Amino acid sequence: MQTVTSSVVVVGSGMGGGTAAWALAQRGVDVLVVERGEAIPKEAANLSPREVFINRRYKPAETWLDGRGRPFHPGVHYVVGGNTKVYGASLPRFRESDFGRVEHHEGVSPAWPFGYADLEPYYLQAEQLYRVHGQTGEDPGEPWRSQPYPFPAVPHEPYVAALADRLRDQGATPSTTSMGIDLRSGGACIRCSTCDGFPCAFDAKSDSQVVALEPAIATGKVRLLTGVRVTRIHTGATPDMVSHLEAEGPEGPLRIVADRYVIAAGAANSAALLLASGNADHPGGLANSSDQVGRNFMMHNNAHIACMDLDRRNEVVFQKTLTVNDWYHDGGDGKPLGSLQLLGKVQGIMMKSWATRIPLAALDVFAARSVELLVMTEDLPDPENRVTLTRDGGIRVTRRAVGTSTHAVLLRKAKKLMRGAGYDIIGVQPFDISMNSHMCGTLVAGADPARSVLDPFCRAHDLTNLWVLDSSFFPSSAAMNPALTIAAQALRVVAESSLAQ
Repeated sequence: MQTVTSSVVVVGSGMGGGTAAWALAQRGVDVLVVERGEAIPKEAANLSPREVFINRRYKPAETWLDGRGRPFHPGVHYVVGGNTKVYGASLPRFRESDFGRVEHHEGVSPAWPFGYADLEPYYLQAEQLYRVHGQTGEDPGEPWRSQPYPFPAVPHEPYVAALADRLRDQGATPSTTSMGIDLRSGGACIRCSTCDGFPCAFDAKSDSQVVALEPAIATGKVRLLTGVRVTRIHTGATPDMVSHLEAEGPEGPLRIVADRYVIAAGAANSAALLLASGNADHPGGLANSSDQVGRNFMMHNNAHIACMDLDRRNEVVFQKTLTVNDWYHDGGDGKPLGSLQLLGKVQGIMMKSWATRIPLAALDVFAARSVELLVMTEDLPDPENRVTLTRDGGIRVTRRAVGTSTHAVLLRKAKKLMRGAGYDIIGVQPFDISMNSHMCGTLVAGADPARSVLDPFCRAHDLTNLWVLDSSFFPSSAAMNPALTIAAQALRVVAESSLAQ
């Protein structure tokens, strides 16, 4: 069996893993990044809605089970850069209140083991690294900032600017979306229609591979292994220390040895890996003395709404520049609701991936006159919502969404708002478990080892040399896109914990 060594091993190359590798490289630490997938090639299919959305070209041929044992194909991507290769590049900060205890209609969103002020300097660093464009002062509920955005907001195209005016006429307060794209002077972004949900053919999207991992490799301190799947984490004579990783690569089994280990495989896969790594000293799974590994699985309560104006064509190219957060903190009764944000412009063939019974010609007509939004509300943690393993080692995700009544209220408000803005027909696509939207919470961070898996710096309570730096650590899901918070925490952990030592 081949043995590979490094000072630090990072499993996963997405937002957490790629950012951690970059930050460690800046400090001169030798890092090995292990990615189970390969890099997405530059090819015509990068720009093809049919290939990306209908043929699922870049998604794995993998099946998980839901809580009732029903199979589904997860919306994950095992590629260099992880899910950031196809994300919509919306990179907002969580609100200051999201880090505290918040009462919702169906329960309580718990406090995090650190506050917004602890993360704020690293939010700023993450925005600089991921080239975030934005504008302060537009959104009355935005969190405080120590410095402005590093790049100006992406301007609205005429159709979206007119929509913003219509929304203001309805009493809403639209603001620009915080976007991670390369619109710098001489930047690579051409503001095309194949961004949200597509791999960027021009390397203009601020994904982990482009802005973090490749620059980290260029320092000479970071190596990348692709096509290598870690199957087990081993402890040795010292039960509270990881001794090595067991993996399968293109040429057979691998033994991967390091001083320190970072798991960043995503909320479901990171939890599954720890559960699969149980041994005599850790019979319930690694890092699981609290019995919390895999529990508190969350994914936002989301729906796409497509709003059609029969009298007006939508000729926008880059649509994802507007958000509405008027009800984020208070929906009118003192309880929070969530956020609305424009999606990238949806084409008829993209709608066909879920509206399977409607003729494509009809969907093309609808798409030519529609604008699409994401309605996002918080999914509250529940220990019975969890990732477990099947008998053959597969992943089972049991989830009963918590916060559906809140989502229903925001959905009604969104429909009313858009009808008031002149839209005649509104179609709704609720997210199901297969979309795995913004998974988080399976390895919760906290100060109490009896009630959490990780400490406030994402090191396992039970293991002195294992960290988890993906959305697994989230105690709550908030109602904002999670990517920037993952990156900021990775930067904080490298700067302030013993990971880089």
